[in-house]
Amino acid sequence: MHFVVIGGDAAGMSAASRAKRNKPDLTVTVLERSMDVSYSACGMPYNIADPDRDMDDLVVRHAKVFREKQGIDVLTGHYARAIDPAAKTVSGINSEGKNFEIHYDRLLIATGASAIIPDIPGMDLPGVMALKSLEDGRKIKTFLETKPVRKVIIIGMGYIALEMCEALRYRNINVVMVKSRPGFLPWMDEDMAHVVQDEVQSHDVRLCTGHAAERIELSGDRLKAVFSFLTLEADMVLAAVGVKPNSGIAANAGIKTGISHAIDVDRGLRTSDKNIFAAGDCADAFHLVTGRKTWIPLALRANRAGWAVADNVCGGNVQSDGIVGTAVFKVFDLEVARSGLSTAEASAAGFDPVSVTIKTNSRAHAHPGATDIWVQMTGDKKSGRLIGAQMVGREGAAHRINAAAVALHARMSVEQFAQTDLAYAPPFGPVWDPLLTAANQLLKKL
Repeated sequence: MHFVVIGGDAAGMSAASRAKRNKPDLTVTVLERSMDVSYSACGMPYNIADPDRDMDDLVVRHAKVFREKQGIDVLTGHYARAIDPAAKTVSGINSEGKNFEIHYDRLLIATGASAIIPDIPGMDLPGVMALKSLEDGRKIKTFLETKPVRKVIIIGMGYIALEMCEALRYRNINVVMVKSRPGFLPWMDEDMAHVVQDEVQSHDVRLCTGHAAERIELSGDRLKAVFSFLTLEADMVLAAVGVKPNSGIAANAGIKTGISHAIDVDRGLRTSDKNIFAAGDCADAFHLVTGRKTWIPLALRANRAGWAVADNVCGGNVQSDGIVGTAVFKVFDLEVARSGLSTAEASAAGFDPVSVTIKTNSRAHAHPGATDIWVQMTGDKKSGRLIGAQMVGREGAAHRINAAAVALHARMSVEQFAQTDLAYAPPFGPVWDPLLTAANQLLKKL
């Protein structure tokens, strides 16, 4: 059997490696458009922050290692352009401009996601960047090292935008962040969002909300970005307004797509074609809280889905439970985390959400080094079920959110979660952990 994988990063290489381990005699071919496979994309902003680090430090394993040690035929520089499900072939063009066609018995589409590029004039000008691939990271880092960059405009205020804001300020570069919609972190509790906003602004970052990008022009040796009611000049512009699933190759082959145009898959990661699977940021997932399909690009989900595909290709019957949308990111000295649904998302999903927001200490009372930590917790008034949690703090938020994530996976009620036996020691938290305090306060409203 010939197992072909389109895409050589998290989901793709996880699937290829596991399939080869499961069945050493299996023929496995990976088609990767770029020259990079298996790298830590999430580490790019932190690498860019450090001029002394090489971007290739983020490569987990080179294509040569997969070929020589695992017997996987990794074809870099091979752009898959079309799938013919009837003939069971993938065709495309390689880095030398030559056409190729390859037959498969089972196929995995793991094409990931790509940066959303605003559809405005000037996005192709030198110094206008986006950050998604390792090559994007190399270009940004080279630009910062070879040009006199004193000011950067970031279009967007999401996770990547905020991480890059920190990276640039670390390099003593002035930053202005602009977004088209009003509000800062609209998915977050308003009081907690203000805490994050204050942290960003305390590092001399200018935030401009409610300004839609209209065009980018050259202004001498600098760039001029024109927004509605706002014009700014800078040495570099970074587009960080989000990502979209790379599902076009599937849709063009007649494979069903769904929410956010991601490839529609069942719990076994199978598409509408029984011989084709999809995994990673190009595919959708089941949300364990709502029971509905969702599209949330997550690194752990990509790797786990790749494993599941490999097991199923090799004759297994692995079913994925789904996700709860757990995410965490760092903003200067703050940890920002979430799992499950926000109040607005819960209402849209048909719940009757009730929320509380508490502020408490990150460590036991009077223990040195304690800082503030905020928790928002949301439950469903009709069922009493826990349906979401958010946390912000200078310590303790990033890993505490995992307790809420486990509770959401287990479909626990707020009352059940309030009775969980969470760890306590003065250097790490109060006797009543902040999550337990929030749960007890929420119970009073349910």
